[in-house]
Amino acid sequence: MAEAGERVTLTAADGSPVAAYHATPGDARRGGLVILHAIWGVTPHIRALSDGLADQGYEVIAPSLLDDAETPFPEVDVDPPGLDARMALGEAGGWGVAALPRVQAAIDALAGPDGLGGPVFAMGFCFGGTTAWLAAGRCEGLKAVSCFYGGDIVRYVDDTPKVPTILHFGKTDPLIPPADVAAITAAHPDLPVWLYEAGHAFVAPNGHHPDSARLAMLRTLQLFQRAGGSKGEV
Repeated sequence: MAEAGERVTLTAADGSPVAAYHATPGDARRGGLVILHAIWGVTPHIRALSDGLADQGYEVIAPSLLDDAETPFPEVDVDPPGLDARMALGEAGGWGVAALPRVQAAIDALAGPDGLGGPVFAMGFCFGGTTAWLAAGRCEGLKAVSCFYGGDIVRYVDDTPKVPTILHFGKTDPLIPPADVAAITAAHPDLPVWLYEAGHAFVAPNGHHPDSARLAMLRTLQLFQRAGGSKGEV
């Protein structure tokens, strides 16, 4: 199926260009949504997810968090080349800290001049899940955040989200020990932390668990609906 969105270039606060995938709703707009990718980049899965959520009324921007503005988006979802190099980029950038100006550029683009673009939400997966957690406490202009299996959230457990935030983890995820999830829960006892009968990347093609993915997305969209003040159906 042809992609409905398009590649665009944003501008970060320091003037640097940021490549992103942009998908617009065809009908009534619920708000803006920033989607933060896993370590692989703005893959076909992320672009398809962006298109699907645009169909549900969100204007979506999925910024490239690790690559320069000229690097093409990946064309495969499962095991693209260069994992070691990408992991090194993630580590060098503090697993999302260095990407926050790019996230802020996406938020600002969706909010529009003087914030007149309506509520802006964020969701992220794996590397992007940790970045989403950081954005919830350190970026401006978000209304709610949903973090999917962010493996390094525990590094930043002392961060406190400024907006309603929920977390999703797989019970059998080999990359995120139960002790890490317990540490997050202990530090933030009022934060909804959802556990699923699934492993890592249960929304993505390489670890897809349909029931868990559907439930996690339903909870995410319900959060956005409540935080955005919408009374419509999800």
